[in-house]
Amino acid sequence: MGKAMKIAIVDDERDMRQSVGQWLALSGFETETFASGEEALKALGPDYPGIVITDVRMPGMDGMTLLKKLMAQDSSLPVIVITGHGDVPMAVDAMRIGAFDFLEKPFNPDRMTQLAKKATTRRRIALDNRALRRELSEGGALMKKLIGASPVMDRLREDILDLGQAEGHVLIDGETGTGKTLVAHALHAVGAKAGRKFVLVTCAGQEEEAIARRLFGPIEDGSGLPALEEARGGTLVIEDIEALPESLQGRLLAWINEQGSPPETRIVAISNLQEQGKTCEDRLRPDLYFRLAAMKITLPPLRNRGEDILMLFAHYADLFAEDYGCPAPQISAQEAAQLLEAPWPGNIRQLVNVAERAVLQSRRGSGTIASLLMSEGDEARPAMTTEGKPLKEYVEAFERMLIDNTMRRHKGSISAVMEELCLPRRTLNEKMAKYGLQRADYL
Repeated sequence: MGKAMKIAIVDDERDMRQSVGQWLALSGFETETFASGEEALKALGPDYPGIVITDVRMPGMDGMTLLKKLMAQDSSLPVIVITGHGDVPMAVDAMRIGAFDFLEKPFNPDRMTQLAKKATTRRRIALDNRALRRELSEGGALMKKLIGASPVMDRLREDILDLGQAEGHVLIDGETGTGKTLVAHALHAVGAKAGRKFVLVTCAGQEEEAIARRLFGPIEDGSGLPALEEARGGTLVIEDIEALPESLQGRLLAWINEQGSPPETRIVAISNLQEQGKTCEDRLRPDLYFRLAAMKITLPPLRNRGEDILMLFAHYADLFAEDYGCPAPQISAQEAAQLLEAPWPGNIRQLVNVAERAVLQSRRGSGTIASLLMSEGDEARPAMTTEGKPLKEYVEAFERMLIDNTMRRHKGSISAVMEELCLPRRTLNEKMAKYGLQRADYL
C-alpha cells in the first residue's frame, strides 16, 4: 500500500477553490486548499504526498512562478496548471518548465478527475521509489554490508536498486573476492521477489552429471527439489556460470525460453573469469550469454575504491577485535598509505584476512601492516601499485579514518573526540560533514 495521495488546490478565488475541492473530494481524493502561491509553497515540501492543481493567474506569486519553485525543490512533483481560454503559449511554457499537464478554462470536471488519477498514480510510484532509495542509502541489514563511500560504490548501490526492481536476468562479474554473491543477495532483497525463494547453485569443481541433477533433477535420494523447481517464482543464483558444461547450457536456455517474458523465476548468473583475462562471453554459447547478460553489474576491484580501503579495514578490524577480546589496532599514517597503495589482488576477501591478522599481531604487540601485505603477496616485499596518489588524497583518507576510529572508540562523544584530537568543535563538525560522518552512527 502506498501513501494516501493528497491534492493541493491553489487559487486566489475562494469559490473556485471550493468547487474544485468538492468535486475532487466526491471523486475520492483528499484535498487541501491554498489562497496564494506563497501560502502553498510554505506547506508543500519536497516529499509532499500528493499533487498540485494551481491557477496560473493569481496576484502576488502567479502560477508559473509557483510551478518553477516547486520544480526546483522537487522535480518529480506533478503540477497541473489551469490556464485561461485560448492561452496556448502559457500552457506550452508550463509544460516546458515541468508541468504534468494543463486544463483550459472552462474545463471539464471529468477531465480534471482523469488527470488527477494519472498524476497521483505517478506520484505514488515516485515516492515509493524514493523511499526505497532512501532505505537503500541508509542501509538495511544487507546493504550495510556494502561498505564504502567512493563514487564507484555509490553507483553500485544505485545499480542494485535499479536492477533489483527490474524483472530480467542479471549477470554479475568482477574479480575474485569483490563480493559478487553478496550483491546477488542484495538484488533479491530489494526486488519484488524479496519474500520468495533464493536458491544458490555452484558450478565450479562439479561433475557435469552432478550439476545436471542439481539444476534439472532428479534428486536421487528424494531429499528435495531440483534448483529450477525449488526457486520457482523467486531467484536462482548460478555461481561460476562459465563452468556450466555446454550440453547443460542448451538445457538452461530452453528452460529460460519456456518461461517467456517477464520470467517467473529470475536467474542471477555470477562469473569469476575477469581476473583471468577472459570473459564469461568466451565460455557461454552466445544465445545463452545474451539472455543472461541482458542486465549486467561489474563489481569494482578494491584497488579502485580509494579511501573505502581504510573504512573497510577499520570495520573488519573492529569486528575481529571484539571477537578476540582486545583493542583494535591503531595504524599510523605510513601504514594507512601502505593499505591504500597495495594492489589487493584478492580484493575484500584478502583485506579481511589482513585485518584479522593485524588484530592478532597487535594483541601480541608485534608485527607491521607492511609485513602482512608482504606475506599476502607473491613477492617477498610489500606489493604496491605503480600509480601514485596525490598527497592530499593520503592526508584526507588518513584524517577521515582517524576521526572515524576515534568517534567509534568514544561511542560518539564529541567532547572526548575533541579532547583526544585537539580539535575545536567547529573544526570537528566541519571535518565530519566533509567526510560524511554522522554522530548518530556511533551512539
